[in-house]
Order: sequence, then C-alpha cells, then structure tokens
Amino acid sequence: MPHDGRARSGDTKLRADGSGAPVWGSPPVPEAAVSDRALTFAGAALAAVYVPDTANGGLRLVDSAGSGTARFTLPEHLPGSGGSPATDVFRTDRPLWLDSAALAHYPEGGPTPRGADTSLGALPLRTGGGRHGCLVVVGTSADGFEADQQHFLERFAEVVAGTLQDGSGTRQDGSRTRQDGSGRRTPSSLLSRALRRLRVGSFVLVPDTGLIDGDETLLTLVGITPEDFDGRAETLLAHAYPDDMHALMSVLEPSARWTGRRELQFRVRCPTGELRWLSLSSRVLAGTDGRPEQVLGVVSATSVRLRCTDDVSRIQWLTAALDDVTTVRDVSRVMVTALRESLGADRVALAVLQDDRLMVTVLDPPQPSVWPAAWRSQWRSEWPDAPVGALPSVQLAVRNGRMDLWPAGSSLEPELTGVGTGGLAVLPLPARGSVAGVCLVGWDRPHAFLPEERSLLTAVAALAGQALKRAHAHDAEQELATMLQRSLLPRRLPELPGGTAVARYVPARSGLQVGGDWYDVIDLSAERVALVIGDVQGHSAGAATIMGQMRTAVRAYAVEGHPPDVVVSHANRLLVGMETDLFATCCYAELDMEEGNVLFVRAGHLSPLVRLPEGRTEEVQVEGGPPLGVLADAEYPMTAFELAPGAVLALVTDGLVESAELPLDEGMRRTGAALAAADPSDPGRMADALLGDAGRREDDVALLLLRYDGMASRPTRAGWAVWRLPDAVMHARRFTARTLRRWQVEDGADAVLLVVSELVTNALIHTPGEVRVDLVLSGDRLRVSVTDSSPRAPAKPVIVDWESTGGRGLLLVEAVSESFGTVPVAGGKQVWCEIVVRRAEPVPGDAEPGTEREGPP
Repeated sequence: MPHDGRARSGDTKLRADGSGAPVWGSPPVPEAAVSDRALTFAGAALAAVYVPDTANGGLRLVDSAGSGTARFTLPEHLPGSGGSPATDVFRTDRPLWLDSAALAHYPEGGPTPRGADTSLGALPLRTGGGRHGCLVVVGTSADGFEADQQHFLERFAEVVAGTLQDGSGTRQDGSRTRQDGSGRRTPSSLLSRALRRLRVGSFVLVPDTGLIDGDETLLTLVGITPEDFDGRAETLLAHAYPDDMHALMSVLEPSARWTGRRELQFRVRCPTGELRWLSLSSRVLAGTDGRPEQVLGVVSATSVRLRCTDDVSRIQWLTAALDDVTTVRDVSRVMVTALRESLGADRVALAVLQDDRLMVTVLDPPQPSVWPAAWRSQWRSEWPDAPVGALPSVQLAVRNGRMDLWPAGSSLEPELTGVGTGGLAVLPLPARGSVAGVCLVGWDRPHAFLPEERSLLTAVAALAGQALKRAHAHDAEQELATMLQRSLLPRRLPELPGGTAVARYVPARSGLQVGGDWYDVIDLSAERVALVIGDVQGHSAGAATIMGQMRTAVRAYAVEGHPPDVVVSHANRLLVGMETDLFATCCYAELDMEEGNVLFVRAGHLSPLVRLPEGRTEEVQVEGGPPLGVLADAEYPMTAFELAPGAVLALVTDGLVESAELPLDEGMRRTGAALAAADPSDPGRMADALLGDAGRREDDVALLLLRYDGMASRPTRAGWAVWRLPDAVMHARRFTARTLRRWQVEDGADAVLLVVSELVTNALIHTPGEVRVDLVLSGDRLRVSVTDSSPRAPAKPVIVDWESTGGRGLLLVEAVSESFGTVPVAGGKQVWCEIVVRRAEPVPGDAEPGTEREGPP
C-alpha cells in the first residue's frame, strides 16, 4: 500500500470539537474527508479528472478532490495541441510520473502555485472500449510518487475509468446525485464514487486512548455497521481472526521505535462466517516527546495470502513468491515478509556468505537503534559485513548446516545478545551442497519454538538458499554486463580548457542490458577537442562488440590528425569491411576551444542541439550522410557552426527522444525544452534533467553535453615554414630569436634555440617534404613544435659512445624540456616539447596575443 504523503509532513489531524478533543462516535466521516484522507495516504494532495471536450477540443476538468483543493488550482481547459502532461498522456496513452525537476519542463497544464516540492502524475483513463480522459494527481514531495503509491494510483485510475464508462446520470461537471439519510438528493463526486468502488477504507488511531476514527468503507470491510461502531479499536479487533491478533496489536499499539510504515495482511470473520483477507498499510506519527501520537492507515480487500492456517499453504506462497524474484535484495525482502508476519518476529537479518564473510543484505526493521550497539559501531551502517569466525554461534550453524534455536536467556556472543532477547533462530540457507547465507530471526518476548514452527523454518531456509543461489547467478550476469559496458565506454572524460564535458549512459531495461550506444571526448591538441556520439543497431552483446570497435577506430583516426570528414569516412569503410549485418549512426564534432568554431559530420544520426547563452535552444542543421556500414564510397560533408561562450552543445541518441509511443519530432521538442529549462551552471545536473524518468526504456540512451566557456587566456602563436636551404637551420634560429625578443622572453631563450636547432636538423636530414616550426606561448610555458611529412616517430639511440658523431640531439631536447613527445598529424607527425620561460614586464603599447605567420616568400 502507498506511503502517506501528508504523514511525512505531519499535517493530518483528528477531527475535534470546540474544546479541541477528538470526537468519536459522531456521524460518519463526510465523503469529501474520506476521499481526502485516502488520497493523502497515496501521496496525492489533489486529484483531478479531465475528459475530452467535444465542443472546444482538448480536455476539460470535470472533477477534483483532495486536501489540496484550497492550495492548488488546475486549468479548467487544456488545448489538445498543447504540451501539458495531461494532453501528452491522453495522446500517448501511457502514464507519466514527474518529480519537481521534471515538472519544471512543462510550463503549462501544471498546478498553480508550483513550488519546489510539487510533483505530478498523469494517468490515462482507458477501458476495453477506448480512452475516456486523464487522471491528474498533484503531490507535495519533490522526489515524486513512490513505487507503491504509483501502484495504488494506477489501480485508482482503472476504477475511475470504469466509473466514467458506466456513469449514467453523470452531470455536466462530472458528478452524479445520490440519496442521503433524509431522502434528499446530494451531489456525489466522481472521484469519491471511484474510491468507494475501489473499496479503500481509512482510519486515524490515537494509541494512548485506543480510539479510532474509521470511515464507512473501513467498517464495511471489517463487517460492522456504522450504528454498531463505538469508535474503539477493541471493537474492530473483535472481528479479526485470532491467529492474526498479534500482528494487528503491533500496529494498534506501536512501540516507540516504530515510527515508519507498516504493511500486513490479516483476516476478519464476516457475519456470514467466511474469512475475508484485508491488506493494511499504516504509518506512525510521533509526538514532540518521541512517543507514538497517531497511527494513520488505509485498509483494502486483497487476494494475497501471506499467512495461512497451515504450513503447507505458507510454503506454497513462499515458493511462488521466490520464483518471481531475481536479485539478492528481492530474496531478502520476501524472506522478511514470510518470517516477520508469519512468526511474529521482531527482527530479521539476512546475510549472504562470501569468502568466509557474512555480507548483510537486509535488516528489518532498518532503524539502527533497534539492533545491538556492536552492529552500529563495528559494522558498516548500510552494508554490514563481518568474518564468520567473529560470530561462533553462526559459525557453528554454518559448519553443521543445521538450524540452531536459542531460547530466552541463552548465553550468546555480544554481537548477538540484543538480536533476540526472547529467542533467536539461526538458519543456515543451504544450496546445492553448500551454504549460501544465514538468516537470523529474533523475538523480544519469550518465544516457544513449537515442532510445527521448526519444520516451517527448515523448509523456508531450504527455499531461500536455492533462491539466493539463483539470485547470485543473476547478479553475476548483470555485473558482467555492467563491466562489459563500462569497459567499452570512457572511464572519465578529459578536462578541457575553456569548457566542461559530461556524459550519461542508461542501458535498456531488458535483455543483457548492454547496447550499441557510445560516446567519446578526444583531446586532439591543446586547443582542439573532438566530440563523438554513435549508436550501433540493436542492444545486444554483438552490438556492444561492434560499438567498442567503432569507438576505438574513430579515436584512432581522430588522433592521427585527420579532419572530421576523413575520420568518419575511414570508420565507414572499416565497418563495411567487417561484413557484419549491423550498421551504425554517428555524429562527430571537432571544436576549436579558442575560437568556438565547430565542424560537424553526421552519418545517419540525430542532429545536435545547442542551448544559446540567452537560454534559447535550437537544432543545428547539419548536412548528413548515410549510416556507417552501408556504402563503402559514401560521402560525409562537413557543416561549420560557431559557439559563443556560455553555449551548451548536446549530442543524443534516439533512445532518449523516440519510442513506440513518442514520435521523434515530439521527443526532440521535449528534449530541447528540457535543455532550455535546465541550469547550465551545473552540466551534470543538466544531463540528469534531460534523462528525466529513468524507468523502463525500450532502447539504451547515450547523452553527451559540452558547456563552452571560452579560454580565459589565449596563447600567443608564431609559425615559420622552413626553407630547404643549406642555412635553413640558421633561418629557423633567427625566426625563433626574433619571436622571443618580440614576446620579451628572457630566461630560457637559449634552451629554446637549442631545441629548435636540433628538431629542425633532424627533420631536414631524416624526412622529405615540408618542415614547419610553430611556437606557442601560454603563461610561462613555451611549446616548440616541428612538423614534417614522415609518419615515422623519431627514435632515441640506445647507446651513444664517445666516438659517435650523432644521436645526441633528442637526448638534449629531452634534457632541457619539461615535457617531450610526438603526435601524428595528417600526412606526417609533429615532434614537440615544452620549456618553462620567464617574460619581462609588459611594456605599454605591446601587441595583444594573437597568431603570427612567417615563412619563405
């Protein structure tokens, strides 16, 4: 059952008379109050129904209910062409759950006023006969509705849809009339009628007095007429099945440590003599002194039978429940449900055995104060672990493979003393000849271990052990898939001068959870960076393999210095040569971080989006080519674009903007709106906002963002095309000396001249073609680069004896430089080094940093 949204904020109060005392035994709770209380427990402050407006088009509001009707208002009419949550849900026929951040992306159709803690859900109202409208619920939690709250509201939407379908006599405003006790006809809310059909009752209990305020539906479920109810909890307990009395008392008489939510199933004896199963969900509100002050809850009819009068039925339920779970956490959750309520246990801890260590997977109740002090001080709070040898009682049970039952007063090690003061059961969980884990079940009051209970515990342990073994295999498979996907994607993105890049990847929630989407940020030089995003057809291990090969190929071609169109063309020919049935799409962008100039190449991929500094978002019109792997001789033209400082560039894959229910154009519009609404000061949060709800996705998603800030200080550059003349080295040295004097470089000039002499000499002697010298001054570091047309990297000599006439040049360069290396460029290589220099104080009137070019006429 859902959490109580109002209970979290503590704004649910008992009805009171003029003196402020609770009123019990008064007339039934008004219908509106019943609706408000049930909706509030589901986390909804306001619920509203929209139906198609045949006269004006779009949707019109016909009914609303909830405690927030005075606080929030919703539009009376929503145009069909608008982008409100209700119209989107009515159009796609899929529910939409929006937390506070996601709701901000919908400027229209939301509640007014809209605060930072406002969330919204929209659910389609459909039956077998068609679509009838949309149910909108407004929550007061910034994190949105929780999973069990969503489940309850989805059930509620189904009943509302059925009520609309057979709602003969429905008025124009969505309500219909009913007869009250005096025979008068009064309006009956559509939502109230749906809640009555859903058969959800609500109550408010004061533990100190035992007085309970229950609505008419609750009394009907228990089997009491309103006239016979005196407002006491004992009257309701009199109709409960005796075996379930202990579990109910733990709810109606909560201890000080129970301040959270409780869920249980219990039985009541109907007037006809049959047993009826009911589901109860409650939350305890503590007073200023920390003691329980109120218990809020809802009760509904259920067909789930967690507890039965015989052990066979219990084992049947547990077998079916464990058969549906796949993870270790899910197994632990089912075990807690089976043992806590079935045996009336106060504590359940389940730990898996890994390498002679116990790794605790669940503690119930989760509050640290409920468990022994040693668990809180010595074990990690979230995922405790301890060697088996530290717990002799547990070690004995694991070694023997037999259950140990310790009655009240048993002498146990300090770590187990407070787990079960009234009795402790240590259950090894066997699986295929070994022990998969251990379960501890503790009671606070003296507990007698009956023979039937021993048999039940043994059977439960065996089932849980087998389930844990299967869950370990499933978790290992998912971990392998995660490791494979992470190994194929960059571990981290490089730090960029003048910009910040962030990326996100979300796998598809089906299959092996690996896919063909990839991204990369390639640092090409001190001022150039390449961004690439791509998508290989499908999301399987084969697609992931091709993805890894394509990402490696694109990176290799890019660092060789090829322009963007050549990089993509080479990657295309490589994929064609693989002779695979899969193809890939790709968007490649090369960005000059100094100037903000971008060259785009698109191969069957989505166009990039850019958020301009003023906040407007537009789609970059990039001329495209066919997907990679289709035509070997395909051409991929380049498109130029200029980024201004403060702009954000977004590259996405189709899994984010397209699905079976979401057209591509609409998905791009929503993504553009989310990009415009996000805060560019934090690119990470911006990426999370674009992803939105990470629920079940049909396809994997890759997202790459770059916020371009511009370089704070632009380096000074000068270049020289070396003449192939006998005195070429002398001319290169003179160019360098002139440049250093112009830049007022004093300290380090001799080392720079030495480096230029050695590198230019090597290039002229060992390579043909053009040779070029480039000097770049950035701060106190001077970068010297010599480019030639030979792809072969220079090799340092292994041994240089005193008789050698050469081979010392590179050793000298490396000795006087802070750093030294070689990078490939298109048609050759570039040998570079960096030297720390010191400049004289700038003279007024000096030229601004820029780019200077010199060379032969």
